[in-house]
Amino acid sequence: MGTDFVHLHVHSEYSLLDGAGRIKELVRRACELEMPALALTDHGVMYGIVEFYETCTEVGIKPLLGCEIYYTTKSRFDRGSRQYAEASHLLLLCENEIGYRNLIKIVSKAHLEGFYYKPRADKELLAEYHEGLIATSACLASPICKAILQDDLPTAERLACEFREIFGHDNFFLELQNHGLPEQRKVNEALIAMSQKLRIPLIVTNDVHYVRAEDAQAQEVLLAINTGAKTLEDEDRFRFKSHEFYLKSADEMRALFPDHPEALARTIEIAERCTCRLPLGEPQMPHYEVPEGLTTEEFLRRLCYERLPQRYPEPSDEVKKRLEYELQVICQKGYAGYFLIVWDIVRYARSRGILVGPGRGSAAGCLVSYVLGITNIDPLKYGLMFERFLNPERQSSPDIDLDFPDERREEIIAYVRHKYGEDHVAQIVTFGTLQARAAVRDSGRVLKIDPNLVDRVAKLIPMKLSLAEALEMSFELRDLYESDPQIRQWLDTAKAIEGLARHASTHPCGVVIGNRPLIDLVPLQRGHDGGVITQYDGASVEKVGLVKMDFLGLRNSTIIGRTVQLVQETEGITIDLNNLPLDDPKTYAMLSEGHTVGVFQMEKTGWRKLLRELKPDRFEHLVPLVALYRPGPMEDIPVFVRRRHGEPIEYLHPKLEPILRDTFGVMLYQEQVMRIANELAGFSMPQAEILMRAMGKKKADLMEKMRPLFLEGAVNNGVSREVAEQIWERMSAFAQYAFNKSHSAAYALVAYQTAYLKANFPVQYMTAFLSANRNLREDRRRLGRMSADENSRPTARHQQKRLRLSH
Repeated sequence: MGTDFVHLHVHSEYSLLDGAGRIKELVRRACELEMPALALTDHGVMYGIVEFYETCTEVGIKPLLGCEIYYTTKSRFDRGSRQYAEASHLLLLCENEIGYRNLIKIVSKAHLEGFYYKPRADKELLAEYHEGLIATSACLASPICKAILQDDLPTAERLACEFREIFGHDNFFLELQNHGLPEQRKVNEALIAMSQKLRIPLIVTNDVHYVRAEDAQAQEVLLAINTGAKTLEDEDRFRFKSHEFYLKSADEMRALFPDHPEALARTIEIAERCTCRLPLGEPQMPHYEVPEGLTTEEFLRRLCYERLPQRYPEPSDEVKKRLEYELQVICQKGYAGYFLIVWDIVRYARSRGILVGPGRGSAAGCLVSYVLGITNIDPLKYGLMFERFLNPERQSSPDIDLDFPDERREEIIAYVRHKYGEDHVAQIVTFGTLQARAAVRDSGRVLKIDPNLVDRVAKLIPMKLSLAEALEMSFELRDLYESDPQIRQWLDTAKAIEGLARHASTHPCGVVIGNRPLIDLVPLQRGHDGGVITQYDGASVEKVGLVKMDFLGLRNSTIIGRTVQLVQETEGITIDLNNLPLDDPKTYAMLSEGHTVGVFQMEKTGWRKLLRELKPDRFEHLVPLVALYRPGPMEDIPVFVRRRHGEPIEYLHPKLEPILRDTFGVMLYQEQVMRIANELAGFSMPQAEILMRAMGKKKADLMEKMRPLFLEGAVNNGVSREVAEQIWERMSAFAQYAFNKSHSAAYALVAYQTAYLKANFPVQYMTAFLSANRNLREDRRRLGRMSADENSRPTARHQQKRLRLSH
C-alpha cells in the first residue's frame, strides 16, 4: 500500500449521539489524503456497513468493516444497579467473512441479550465468536485504559492478556491515541510499557468523529442537540475536550507519534490482512414448502394456470403470451418462491376476513400478481407494464407492497413469524434525520441566536426543501446569509448537521424474511416496542439479498372493510369489492360535484376544484388524476381539463396518439416514456425501462449513450430527425416528474371504492369513517403523550448519562 498509515478507528453519523461524519464525505476525504483503506467502527452498531462498503468499493478504497462495541467485565445478562450499566469500549475489525458473520452475532446478541443502557457484550460472547476478528484496546473509555487511569496496572495487564487469549496472539493490539488530552499521555506511557512487558504490539489511531478540523463546531452543536443541552455554554453538558477528532493525514499522524513508526506501519499490515468481502446481490430467498414432486417454479406455474380462467374465462393469445413471458422471467431470476410467499400471505389474510388492497406501486403491472389474486387491477386492460415492475435485463428485486387494515396488520406479521420462524422474520430499521428547519432551530438555540430571528429564518425555509435549496429560492434568506457574519456562521453550522441521522426507529411497514436465522445474515436489535428489527435499512437488506416486504396498515382499508360489514348488517347486501361496477353514475356525479370528504386521496380543496372542473364520468378519467395532482404535472392541469372537454389535441407525431390519448396528449406516466422508446424507436421494453430511469434520475452519461440509439431508431421507424429530437427533449424534461401508471391505477381503484361506498351507502360509510378517525385521534393523543415522555428533559439528561457511561 502507498502510505504508512490507515485510519482503523472511525465513527460516522451512525454513531448516533456523537458522530458527525457522513460516510460519503469520510470516504471522499480519505481519497483526497490518498489513503489506501479506511475503517468504519461505529459505537455498538453496524448501521452504515453496507453503504460504507459500496462507497469505498466505488472509489477504489479498501473498506475495513468493524464496530467499537460496548464491553462489560461482568455478565451481559446482569441488570439492576448502576455498576451493571458501566460499558467500556473495545474495537473489532473483520479480517474475513467469518469475522463479519461473527461480528454480526456479537453486535446482535449485545443488543438482544445484553442491552442495559447500552448493548453490552461480555467475555463469554467474545470467546464464542472471536474467529476472524482483530481486536484493539480502543480509546480512553476502554476497560484497559480505565484501569490505567485508576492506577490499577495489574488489572489493565490482566485484561490485556485476557483479550490476547480470546482473539489470539496475532489478533490483539494496544491502541495509542493523542488528541491533546492529559489523560492520554498517562495512558500511552503505560500502554508502551505494557507492550514491551507483555509483547502485545502497538498501533496508532485517531478517534475520528467528524471529517475535517473545521467540522469540530458542527459536531459540538450536534452533540449538544442530541444530549438536550440548552446552549454550548451549559456547564454540565457532555463535550469532547479537544478539537482533534477528525480524519487526519498520514503526515499529521506521524507528527503526533514520531517515535513509533512501527505502530503507524502496523495499521497498514492490519488493513492488508482484512480481506472481508460482502456478498451483495446474492439472493437469500426464503424456502416455500411446495407439494411433493414439484419444484417451486412448477408449482407457481400450476397455480397461475389453475387460476387464469377466474380472471379470463376465455384467455386470448395476448393473455397467454404475456403470462408465459412473465413466468419465464420470474423463474429465470429465481423469484418464484417470492411470489408464492406473497400469494400465501394474501390467501391467509382473506381466509381470516382481512381486507387486502387492490395493489400499489409497479406490482400492479404484473399479470402473474393479478392472476394469483395478489393485485386486483387488470394490467392488460389499463396498459400496465411488467418491465416497470421487473426488468429482465437489470439486477432488480421484485417489490410487492400489501395494504391491510391498520388495526389488523399485526395479525399478518404474526402469521409470517409463525410460518417462517420467529428468528427468520424481523421488521426493518429506519433513521430519522435532522431536516432543514429543525437543524436551523436546534442549532440556533444551542448557539444562542435571538429566538425571534431563528423563527423568522426557519419560516423562510419551505417544507421538504434543503437549506441550500431555500437559500437559492429566497432572496430574503440569501440576503440575511450574505450580509451578517453571525447568521452565515449559524446557517453554515445548520447545513453541516442537516440530514444527519438522528435516531433509529422501526420502519412503519417494512418486514424482512430470511432463508435461515437472520442473525446469520444481518445485525439485529430491538425496536422501541420490543420487537426485533434489522440494523440495516430497507435498501441495505435488499442489497445483502434478503426478501423485503412492505405490509402497510391503511386506515382507508379499515374504513372500507367496516363499511362493507355495516352494509351487510343493516341492509343485508353483500358487496364484492373485487367486482364493483366501475361505471356507477351516482359515484361520478358525487365526484363531479366535489363532494369528496372521506374519499381516498381526493379530500383536499385542490382535488375538489379539479374534480368539479374535470367532471369525470369513467374510471379512465380517475387514473391520471393521481399522477397529475403532484408538483410539476400540476402545471398541465388546465390543458388537461380543456382537452377532456373537447379542445383539439396536437401530437408531435401521429404514432404518439395511442400512447398519450388517455391523458389527452399530456405526458404523465413512466410507462408512456417506455412505450415511446419501444414503439417509436424500437427499444425493447427492458431497454426502454433503463432509458426511463436514466431520464428520471438525470443520469447524463447514460442518456448521452442512449440518445443516438433513440434518434436512429425513430428515424428508421419513419419519424423525421427533427421531430425525433423534439420528442427526446420533451421526454427528457418530463421524465423527472413522471409517475408510475401502475400505482396511479391501483390507487385510483382505492379512491373509486371509497367514493362508491360513500355515494351508495353514505350512512354506513360515514359511520365507519368517523369511527376510524376518532380512533386515530385517540392513538395520536396517546402517542403524543409517549413522545413527550420520551423527549422530555429527563430523557435528555439520561442521554448525557449514557454518553458519560461510555466515554
